Amino acid sequence: MYAILETGGKQYKVSEGDVIRIEKLSAGEGEAVEFDKVLAISKEGELIVGKPFVENAKVKATILKHGKGEKIIVFKYKPKKNYRKKKGHRQPFTEVKIEKIEF
Repeated sequence: MYAILETGGKQYKVSEGDVIRIEKLSAGEGEAVEFDKVLAISKEGELIVGKPFVENAKVKATILKHGKGEKIIVFKYKPKKNYRKKKGHRQPFTEVKIEKIEF
């Protein structure tokens, strides 16, 4: 059994017991969160697709930790013009463990 859920503008295919990294959530570590934007559920070989979301479907998860991803370097330059800019970015994330898929 798996579900496709939407959070943070991205879509994730999850099963019970999976650990995924999603866009940062405001809840604290150890708290339970519930995702109700479920796009599709596969149960016993049957695929249920929502329009746009599946009604009465929820994915329950627990927040494991918050953190920042690897640093990405953005370097801009223009040849022969002595123009250089170097900038780094670390995207914040939340790591969650999928506990239960309800339908």
